[in-house]
Amino acid sequence: MGLYADFFFPQGMDWIKGGPHFQRKRELALKPARGDVLELGFGTGLNLAHYPEGVDALFMVDLATLLPKRVEGRIAAAGIPVSRKALGAEKLPYDAGRFDCVVSTWTLCTIPDLKKALEETRRVLKPEGRFIFLEHGRSDDERTARWQDRLNPVQRVLGCGCNMNRKIDEFIREAGLEIERLDRFRMPKTPRIQGEIYQGVARRRG
Repeated sequence: MGLYADFFFPQGMDWIKGGPHFQRKRELALKPARGDVLELGFGTGLNLAHYPEGVDALFMVDLATLLPKRVEGRIAAAGIPVSRKALGAEKLPYDAGRFDCVVSTWTLCTIPDLKKALEETRRVLKPEGRFIFLEHGRSDDERTARWQDRLNPVQRVLGCGCNMNRKIDEFIREAGLEIERLDRFRMPKTPRIQGEIYQGVARRRG
């Protein structure tokens, strides 16, 4: 699946998630971001245009290097210092309490060891830091959730490791983060099995 995963899939996702509905959700979700920010899974850099003026520097970790020329152009236009590392989120190379914010948008679905990645998120946040998330996941509707479970093996192949049935809020809480705000809604013009959204802000607990 090399050509599919490296070119066709990221091209499709960049087109879909670069659409106006998705971009508006990014803009709203990222408003609380400030200071030094760590982004988990930056993909093709679609968040870059939506970080507010209060962000001083952006650090990104992602195992994949997708559409590099397009990403470089978006970094150049961002107007803030950007540092990238080709790493997974399960073992972050940063000191404890390093970041004012950690950001994840449509990323938690693909991380193999999500529990570990969120524990690492908690570790690198400052005591007053915030975790900003905008993710799709398991539906509260039982019928939809059953279809998500049935189709998830196919989704993992077609979506390059994406899981559609993760209970995002439960994973966040189990990692020692306290959710301050959680909005649940359905993404417009998106099949319900893939469009159940968890958007919110969490902080370190304890």
